Amino acid sequence: MSTHEGFHPDLTSNTAPLRTRLHHVRAGELDGNTAQSGGMTRLAAISGARVGSEAIWMGETHVAPSTASDNHHHGESETAIYVVSGRPEFVFHDGTDEVRIKTGPGDYIFVPPFVPHREENPDPDDPAVVVISRSTQEAIVVNLPELYPLEDTRE
Repeated sequence: MSTHEGFHPDLTSNTAPLRTRLHHVRAGELDGNTAQSGGMTRLAAISGARVGSEAIWMGETHVAPSTASDNHHHGESETAIYVVSGRPEFVFHDGTDEVRIKTGPGDYIFVPPFVPHREENPDPDDPAVVVISRSTQEAIVVNLPELYPLEDTRE
């Protein structure tokens, strides 16, 4: 069989240490046992606990129709977001007003560390699905009562 024909070995019984082999996480094997915010569901694919990653976390977020997440930030994590489906909106405070970024499939968003924000899905019929990648091995989520501007304290 050619390697291009979709051969997938069964690696579930492999007892080798996590950091000595590749890991295949199938679509149906995402883990919902991760930090959550109201209004959305986060599912882990790549994390320290699942595959032994030390510097990244990756997974999916699903936002139901006509739903907004709680206000939150991701601590020290840098967060990259890829919009898979739907038209999610990302909201943050710029010091004067709330700013709303409207997105669609194929778009990317970058969220710097500690920046308070929320995700919204204004579509009344379809969920929004995004892929998330973070610069820490776990999904840090700090839920907040409100959005506030984050000042740049770098010199």
